Amino acid sequence: MATASRTCRAVLLRGDDDVAVAPAPIPAGAQVDVAGAPVEALAPVALGHKIAVRDVAEGAPVRKYGQVIGFASKPIPVGSHVHVHNLRADLFERDYAFASERPEPRAPEPPRTFRGYLRPDGRVGTRNYIAVVSTVNCSASTSRFISERFRGRDFRRSHPNVDGVFAITHKGGCGLPFEGKDHQILERVLAGFVNHPNVAAYILVGLGCEGAYAQHLIESQHLRLVSHGDPAPPPPPRVFTIQEEGGIGRTVEAAVAAVERLLPAADAWRRTEQPASKLCLALECGGSDGNSGVTANPALGVAADLVIAQGGSAVLGETTEIYGAEHLLTRRATSEAVGRKLVDRIRWWEWYTGVFGAEINNNPSPGNKAGGLSTIYEKSLGALAKAGSTPLVDVVDFAEPVKSPGLTFMDTPGYDPVCTTGLVAGGANVLVFTTGRGSVLGLKPTPCIKVATNTPMFEKMKDDMDLDAGTILDGEPVEAVGRRLFDLILGVASGEATRSEGSGLGEEEFAPWTIGPTL
Repeated sequence: MATASRTCRAVLLRGDDDVAVAPAPIPAGAQVDVAGAPVEALAPVALGHKIAVRDVAEGAPVRKYGQVIGFASKPIPVGSHVHVHNLRADLFERDYAFASERPEPRAPEPPRTFRGYLRPDGRVGTRNYIAVVSTVNCSASTSRFISERFRGRDFRRSHPNVDGVFAITHKGGCGLPFEGKDHQILERVLAGFVNHPNVAAYILVGLGCEGAYAQHLIESQHLRLVSHGDPAPPPPPRVFTIQEEGGIGRTVEAAVAAVERLLPAADAWRRTEQPASKLCLALECGGSDGNSGVTANPALGVAADLVIAQGGSAVLGETTEIYGAEHLLTRRATSEAVGRKLVDRIRWWEWYTGVFGAEINNNPSPGNKAGGLSTIYEKSLGALAKAGSTPLVDVVDFAEPVKSPGLTFMDTPGYDPVCTTGLVAGGANVLVFTTGRGSVLGLKPTPCIKVATNTPMFEKMKDDMDLDAGTILDGEPVEAVGRRLFDLILGVASGEATRSEGSGLGEEEFAPWTIGPTL
């Protein structure tokens, strides 16, 4: 039995962990090298899944990352495959220890730069788009018709500094309480996108009878067009209303003409050398697997630390996917007040999910489980690795602007399109998305860098992935991969196209959060 004598390897993340992670499939009967100690696999262990490195009694906690990821639902002998069949996510108390473990600043690094578009408010764009914005779903198709009139144009020939014209469409804008929570969120999201440093100009397109009408958006969010060196006050945006224009066809023609007039001004912007402190990095993971917290997420954490060390900012979301690990952030908070803001959001989510008869810990997804994640605690601990090692400086609501250098947490759902919509609306000018199962996402106007957690998936989906962090499983240091990712972030910020941009992704993924009833 050659299979039974095969020697494999498993990754032990902390010395006191009860489980190790399989960097490659482990057959039953194999001798497994775990930090130099042999363990016999009692059952097959798939890529990213866990093998027990010591006996665990029924009801006892099981540790990974040096933290509790669940409790044994039955006795777990050493060498067992540890997963949903023998691990459960019981509730337990965590010590928040607010602001008790604030990290020391990272050692200074040489200043780095990228080439971006310096806007009048001091923010810097990494892209230069014109947006066609629907105020309501009823104008979504019309907005798409307008943007499609510019599809396939050779912008690099006629307007070399314009990245394109894209439509922002959504399912809302009516059937919501006027000036209620969902109305406020929608307006905040739309304002975050049209005022985004990656947007040079925009128009608004509405139906005419919607609840979230354009003029209210303009007044409540103080919307103006971006001015390029013009001393005069910037004008308000152009609004096209289907009912007033005389139908879809006339609206499209009028709006296309307006966009044509905006193109020269948008093209007048030029990339200039800008400090890396102008980066606002969105941190996201989706389609995660058991290696997400071992490879890609820690590497992204290193890159986030490097951005912050340059004076930049990083923003982390997915409140439902830090659940069970939030105590690690509260301890890193710059003050008790910041830490308590995070806990308050956790408590709100416990109430909110309960209203619908759900549980906040009803996670991971079937795909996550297939990839080796067993409980929400394990998923959250791995997801938190994206946040690096710097202090938590602020907690903001969904789609609120990120104003402080350093690490900010934004309250968002875990669902990737909704979460990333909030992060981009908050001002993120580069998005890094880690994935172990192979998520494909883009979100205009912000470029999205995809980082694979394992090499087999990277090789299988090369056309959609930008960086392979699976090399960490082969011995490349996390720090080295994180620095490679940081260099890639600077390159993308300077105009290098990502895989998602090359595929034309980024419009359908726009998804504002809806938390209330549809009326």
